[in-house]
Amino acid sequence: MPLADIILTHGTVVTMGQSYTIIPDGAVVIQSDTIIAIGTSEQIAREYQATETVDCRGQAIIPGLINAHTHVPMTLLRGLADDRRLDVWLIGYMMPTEREFVNPDFVRLGTLLGCAEMIKSGITTFNDMYYFEDSVAAATVEAGLRAICGQTVLKYPTPDAASYEESLQSCRDFIIKWKGHSLIIPAVAPHAPYTCTPEILQACASLATEFDVPLHIHISETSLEVLESRKQYGMPVVPWVKKQGLLDARVIAAHCVHVDDGEMHTLKHHNIGVAHNPTSNLKLASGIAPVRRMLELGLKVGIGTDGSASNNDLDLFEETRLAALIAKVATDDPTTLPAKIALAMATNIGAQALHIEHLTGSIEPGKRADLAIVDLEKLHNWPHFNRDPEAIYSRLVYAAKSSDVQHVLCNGQWLMRDRQLLTIDTETLTHQASEIAHKIDVFLSTRENNILSKLLAIGELQQEESFEIQVKVRVETTEQAQQILDHPGVSITKTSHYRQHDTYFGFTSPTASYIRYREDDYLDERGHVYNLRARLTFTEDGQKQEIDKAILLSRSRYISPATRPLRFYREYFQAQMEHTIVKERWRWHTDYKGLQIYINIDQMIEPPQDCYYLEIKSRTWSLSDAKEKANAILELLAYLGIQESALVTEEYLTLSQTEH
Repeated sequence: MPLADIILTHGTVVTMGQSYTIIPDGAVVIQSDTIIAIGTSEQIAREYQATETVDCRGQAIIPGLINAHTHVPMTLLRGLADDRRLDVWLIGYMMPTEREFVNPDFVRLGTLLGCAEMIKSGITTFNDMYYFEDSVAAATVEAGLRAICGQTVLKYPTPDAASYEESLQSCRDFIIKWKGHSLIIPAVAPHAPYTCTPEILQACASLATEFDVPLHIHISETSLEVLESRKQYGMPVVPWVKKQGLLDARVIAAHCVHVDDGEMHTLKHHNIGVAHNPTSNLKLASGIAPVRRMLELGLKVGIGTDGSASNNDLDLFEETRLAALIAKVATDDPTTLPAKIALAMATNIGAQALHIEHLTGSIEPGKRADLAIVDLEKLHNWPHFNRDPEAIYSRLVYAAKSSDVQHVLCNGQWLMRDRQLLTIDTETLTHQASEIAHKIDVFLSTRENNILSKLLAIGELQQEESFEIQVKVRVETTEQAQQILDHPGVSITKTSHYRQHDTYFGFTSPTASYIRYREDDYLDERGHVYNLRARLTFTEDGQKQEIDKAILLSRSRYISPATRPLRFYREYFQAQMEHTIVKERWRWHTDYKGLQIYINIDQMIEPPQDCYYLEIKSRTWSLSDAKEKANAILELLAYLGIQESALVTEEYLTLSQTEH
């Protein structure tokens, strides 16, 4: 009689293989890292002996669950910036924090903490995307789990690379180091089409194809992503990445919330695996992926938790249950995505989505011994109705909890026995995680009180000062203001006409007075908009002074393009004051005595005012230059006969709040 290493006996074996075989009083035989036999307990007892036999009465023996998409080190960022939109959450909080704190030690700690949580949830395989993925892989092996580890590639600097070329080289080195490992499958991970250039996508596809490794990428997570793709490239996301050759690789596409029928057909044709992340998509209000249609078309769809920072846990029991429930609501059909298929998505179909069905995902001889043993006799799982032999799927998906997982094996190695982790010391990890959390709290608290730092954190602002000398005067008509253009010394070099929408964000912080978000609608001769521009201007308190007869010198005005919508800045800055001004502006760039002078005629539309403002300004770089330009402006005002007492030194923000 053959001697095996382990026999799991007298449990309900839920194989999740192609035939969905269930063995009510079943047994699984394990030799080294492999399942070598399954059958009834009686049959296995006649044919095998084992060094260790485990009685699984009242328990289900299921394939280890497969977490199809996550960023495991982000366990250390759990709960950091909840209840925000994806762009604010990602650009405003996650990426700045990662730039400051993510290093190999951070990644190792976060990975081990995440692995501990996943083992307790019955997960034996996960598909990861992050930085310093070599550290993720090493920690995963230490924990004893199986993983696809994708080295992130982006178009801008990351915590582990100053450029995409460096990221790509790191990815190549990572693949060479880990390819062929028993637990780790290295992968290429271009973050998303909107964070990668076409050249990056093409290079990543080429690298993945060269080494025959998976390519892990976010696809069509939000409607905004699809809208921007159509606007920029004239097509949705899937055809765009196909055009870059991306779909020639073994792609794992995370999310796919906003894909149309044609795109789903394309994904199916290229054998693309999809990772469905219901909790993350709901929490970030990204939407609900069309899972039923994907499955109808034959797409392989796994279930992922996404990272702990956007979920906020790595509980795949919870995720599988939610996947089944929201699919029913989305289709208005309670028969959509039954428990049996939901569990398959978390096991065998998930393995197919990750292109690893030859290794794991079902309990079959020849596959790796990746198993979870689930207690079915907890109070919340009683009573048991046995008239339907497939009722076990409902118990596992709708009633069981991750805390019901009693034992876990991966690759034939025990990772947890009787709820006790065997490969990870969580007490040490949680202590270290608390220390990291304190440092991040200090970092973000300091940043929240410094608006300039908050702007710099999202990469919107370069640290360059803009010095401007300016003066305003009220006039009754545009003709009265335009008389200044008749001055014999004034030479017009450029003319513009546009409507300005200014939103001012005010703060009580001592280091900032306001941020102005400005949208310029450029108008043609008929008053039609032909071009748009958006900018941010940051002005600090205490950086204004009057020189030479009430001409105002503004300093420390940091200016940059505004690359995100107004809504983003409103949610990100959380200003104490917000005020909107709309005005129409006629602008002339002029040369006067060799000096560049800007002449504006402004009409305030919102809030409405029954006058115009003539504004004369010039950029400057020193006090002596400012005085020279101030004298020139005073000469132009004298030409119009404007007295010093008529000058207006207030900014438009103040003027708009004053009744006239």
